[in-house]
Amino acid sequence: MPLPRPPAKRADVLATADYEAAAPGPRKKSATSRGAALLKRSAAAAIPAEPLDAPLQEAPPATAVATPAAATTPRRPAAAPTVQPVRPRKPRGSGPTTLFVLDTNVLMHDPTSLFRFEEHDIYLPMITLEELDGHKRGMTEVARNARQVSRDLDALAANMPTRDVSGRSEGLPLNGTGHREASGKLYFQTDLIDVTLPAGLPQGKADNQILGVVQALREQRPGREVVLVSKDINMRIKARALGLPAEDYFNDKTLDDGDLLYTGVLPLPVDFWERNGQVESWQQGGYTYYRVGGPMVPAMLINQFVYLEAPGTPALYAKVVEITGKTAVLRTLKDYTSQRNSVWGVLARNREQNFALNLLMDPDCDFITLSGTAGSGKTLMSLAAGLSQVMDDRRYTEIIVTRVTVPVGEDIGFLPGTEEEKMSPWMGALDDNLEVLAKTDNGAGEWGRAATQDLVRSRIKIKSLNFMRGRTFLNKYVIIDEAQNLTPKQMKTLITRAGPGTKIVCLGNLAQIDTPYLTEGSSGLTYAVDRFKGWPHSGHVTLARGERSRLADFASEAL
Repeated sequence: MPLPRPPAKRADVLATADYEAAAPGPRKKSATSRGAALLKRSAAAAIPAEPLDAPLQEAPPATAVATPAAATTPRRPAAAPTVQPVRPRKPRGSGPTTLFVLDTNVLMHDPTSLFRFEEHDIYLPMITLEELDGHKRGMTEVARNARQVSRDLDALAANMPTRDVSGRSEGLPLNGTGHREASGKLYFQTDLIDVTLPAGLPQGKADNQILGVVQALREQRPGREVVLVSKDINMRIKARALGLPAEDYFNDKTLDDGDLLYTGVLPLPVDFWERNGQVESWQQGGYTYYRVGGPMVPAMLINQFVYLEAPGTPALYAKVVEITGKTAVLRTLKDYTSQRNSVWGVLARNREQNFALNLLMDPDCDFITLSGTAGSGKTLMSLAAGLSQVMDDRRYTEIIVTRVTVPVGEDIGFLPGTEEEKMSPWMGALDDNLEVLAKTDNGAGEWGRAATQDLVRSRIKIKSLNFMRGRTFLNKYVIIDEAQNLTPKQMKTLITRAGPGTKIVCLGNLAQIDTPYLTEGSSGLTYAVDRFKGWPHSGHVTLARGERSRLADFASEAL
């Protein structure tokens, strides 16, 4: 649509015909320039407002300014250039929004859960605020989360439009504090709700009061779906027994199924070489490189291990080092199953252990995660690789070992001594593996082994997880044992401690989670594996087979 004629004097009102007239320009435009301008203008708009007034094939006459009489004469519309219209953004939810009633444990589990429900609304019972106030004192993770939720609620309540009943009933927009992904509203319980629950449920219990609030909301708003969200399994069972919809909080889970976790290993089909056709290969630095293509390339990630084992053909064990377009570069591995390549006397006993040692000994990998069943050699290989790079290669200055102090059974109480002495009962796995590594040096004798063990002990520091905030590790080899018991927030705190030249190794078994309210999908180890996959300086391997003993292997499978 051409621009209207500018007004002749100040505060002049344009006539209707002036909107149809083209604005006078300083010079005449050719058909090509005018067509290009119209194409640009139509491409910038999602849907053209009106059809173009002039054809693009012929140049306009010299008298480009139309008279009002000519402007009122209907003209034949010309065909507009074909432009793919930009589709408007589809809303995240097409149906009516849901009202979610949050239990206190959801807020204390994830302090950002208020802003994780997208376009849906949130309702907080008054008993939830009372329980938050009761758990905000202390230095635990739960207390910190409760204080964070209280601060967020205070910031949201400060944006309340009015202080009367109408202002409270309208709800508070959840995006008022900058969380644009939350487009719903927050409602507080402001009126006393008198609900008659079954006689078997005590009226004074907090969980039962929340169930009463959910039942009252369903009665007051029959046309809207009201759902209880709780991390408490028993509360969800009671809600469903009463006919109330209840759900678990899934937004903190990285994966819905632990079997979908990235393993770091990709088996190649038997006809892999036939599918690729021409394969480019070369030798460099003692390794063989292959540039391959084909349908397997989109499924590959950087630092992912691939293997090809087929009868009648030589086996291939390689690592993806580069992905460019539709091609990938594979590099063969160092064979740590051979005695000449032993790491501090430790040899790889299976394929996955060989992959893990290639990652642990790679100076370009700064973050490594190893998961697997009990007895698969995670701690032993990590400790051997660390000692080799600290004592022999001088790549790192010392080894730092830490873990979460979550007891399996009853707590034994307070422990005396310094930080390292308090952590020594939790580091029994470290002592056992050091004993195994000391036995590998058979030629040193008893005195030599004792001296070596003292030297090794001087290079290993045991640190508590509680004092990691604010630290920076420079040229350190950090081992985080039992990482499956870490929350995503704790995992982020530990990884961000890494300074220049530091390698962090996370070890864990997702089948042995001892932290309450933590599952395989919400564990910090799962979170780190999923977020770091494909980064050029990280790697992950899932160890599939146990090598501790035949008894331990059978117990892992049968029990």
